[in-house]
Amino acid sequence: MLYACHHAEVGFVNTFVLHLQDATRYERIEGVSSFVGEDASGNFGILAQHGRFMTSLVFGLARFRVGKDAWQFLAVPGAVLYFVENELYLCTRRYLRDESYERISAALEAQLLAEEEQLHGIKESLRRMEEEMLRRLWEMRRMGELRL
Repeated sequence: MLYACHHAEVGFVNTFVLHLQDATRYERIEGVSSFVGEDASGNFGILAQHGRFMTSLVFGLARFRVGKDAWQFLAVPGAVLYFVENELYLCTRRYLRDESYERISAALEAQLLAEEEQLHGIKESLRRMEEEMLRRLWEMRRMGELRL
């Protein structure tokens, strides 16, 4: 007990390693003291020496801090998170990392809007393709080329 108190007095912080990986890059961050993320069940936190843990992060923001430094934020479109042997692995298609909550929130919002526009374009394209296919089937049936 005295040993633990002595470390707290001198500023000792128990840490772990964070591995960030997306489709194009990899970062190894040592000295991480805390990680906070969100999965389907809600928010959760991880400290050093946490038990083995695996989950899927939802689209949104996660955060971590190195030692007692300021929080750093991660914007992810979903990710697989695995904590084992005091190392945290976060794998995603892509991530944005910033120390400013305002900047990362704005970037996440812009990313969300861009993905929504892209999704709308895909849905519209599928709708037009479906209409064209139905029109051709109707013409083939009218011409006697198709019997149902």
